[in-house]
Amino acid sequence: MKNLLIDHTPFQQAKLTITENKDLGGGKSLVTLVGKLQEAEQKNGNGRVYPREILEREVKKYADGPVKTRTALGELDHPEATVVNLANTSHVITEVWWNGNDLMGKLQLLPTPAGNIAKALVLSNIPLGISSRGMGSVKQLGETVEVQDDFELLCWDLVSVPSTPNAYMSLAESKQYITKDYSKVNGLITEIICNATGVCPLC
Repeated sequence: MKNLLIDHTPFQQAKLTITENKDLGGGKSLVTLVGKLQEAEQKNGNGRVYPREILEREVKKYADGPVKTRTALGELDHPEATVVNLANTSHVITEVWWNGNDLMGKLQLLPTPAGNIAKALVLSNIPLGISSRGMGSVKQLGETVEVQDDFELLCWDLVSVPSTPNAYMSLAESKQYITKDYSKVNGLITEIICNATGVCPLC
């Protein structure tokens, strides 16, 4: 029987770094991040192992489908759902590729409420993780749990605590963003909350 497989666990941090900041005009921009999305043949923080053959198959389907059509969307935090909620969309994945058993990817933070929150956190040098969401069954093998052949990849979401080792983002290599005035970032977060809820926390 297939279950919703959501993986997020803290620690074992590494870096996804900003590579570009595409100007959209009107003071808006798309921040692009690059880094490790997932790892095959390695037990993650939830004790699950994704066999390379299964993950490779699903990644190819994902690259040939959603990535090519620019519908490879993800959310800010993992919801308990099998579909991506457009109201909470924060990013779109634009490229995926393999580096050994590490699945790498490039994503753009969208100018949506959730995407702007993620952008504000990244520009404040707060590490965000990325973690997969999928449907499938698992099999207990000793102290590990192996994901089975019926696994279907749904998306990757931005999270605070990813289960894949070394799947965090930071601004360590993007000093030009670190020097920004953080009062502007705080103002951006306040504006997002006001627009989304109609309630201003400062009023």
